[in-house]
Amino acid sequence: LRPFVCGPSQTPVSPDTLLRPTSTMATPVVRVETEHEDMIHDAQLDYYSRLLATASSDRSVRVFDVSGDMYQLKDVLSGHEGPVWQVAWSHPKFGMLASCSYDGSVRIYREQASTGKWEPVYVYSVHKSSVNSISFAPHELGLVLACASADGEISVLTHHPNETVGNDWKSEKFADSPLGVNTVCWAPFGTGQRRFVTGGCDNKARIWSCGENGGWSMEILSENAHSDWVRDVAWAPSTGLPHDMIATASEDRTVRIWTKGNDGTWGSVLLNVFDFPVWRVSWSITGNILAVSAGDSDVTLWKQSTDGSWARITSVDDEGVKN
Repeated sequence: LRPFVCGPSQTPVSPDTLLRPTSTMATPVVRVETEHEDMIHDAQLDYYSRLLATASSDRSVRVFDVSGDMYQLKDVLSGHEGPVWQVAWSHPKFGMLASCSYDGSVRIYREQASTGKWEPVYVYSVHKSSVNSISFAPHELGLVLACASADGEISVLTHHPNETVGNDWKSEKFADSPLGVNTVCWAPFGTGQRRFVTGGCDNKARIWSCGENGGWSMEILSENAHSDWVRDVAWAPSTGLPHDMIATASEDRTVRIWTKGNDGTWGSVLLNVFDFPVWRVSWSITGNILAVSAGDSDVTLWKQSTDGSWARITSVDDEGVKN
């Protein structure tokens, strides 16, 4: 079982990070003293759960080797001129790490074989305001990164390896929410179509699809499902699932689960009303368990029953797993 990391994006947490196994039968907790000089906003494990990247208000990204019983700091990545909100790992076939910041930029890094250091290979600084979220597409679609910005626009960065060095990234940019976009998440590979879901400050979640001609079309999930900002979205992996499923988390303290019916329309059920605003949602690898992180610093795990209802199976706080 792959471990998960506690620490929601843009929610202040102390400058150390907890790694816990996903199994409730295992109780060890590994506390990583990151030595960040300010709050951590995001922490992400790579595909093999061997490397941990953390993003902080101290304007840096730190990369740790957590493959053994002990952790080791591998590199400190600087260059951003504002708080770093989020980090994202590409599939290992590409070997990239990306970060986004309040300074409006996205930086993409690759580890140098000769030194073991992570060096920037591309910097994207087109957005007029904070870039709040980034997400790599499924590797079957190539090396593609979606970026969501507070300026209300989405960028899609695509790598073209056959082009001249230094000009091998192409960008597309289009308007999403006029009030700003908080989060973006790609759909699983599925049919091969490029699709992702976004959440905005206008309380809406939107699905974007790229057609055969390269143009992007948009569908709003629902006009009135949430009464406050959509803080996070997560598209469930397709393994074993007969349909598309999306989780949306909101400042209105709710999480909703969306499924697409046979008629092509999306419907939702309310997972729960929490005591605090909900910041992050994340699916298990098989897509049948959802982790929810709220403003009370607890992470709760939810599972769908055979009748379609959802029930909380456990929760996690700073002390460990609770039943």
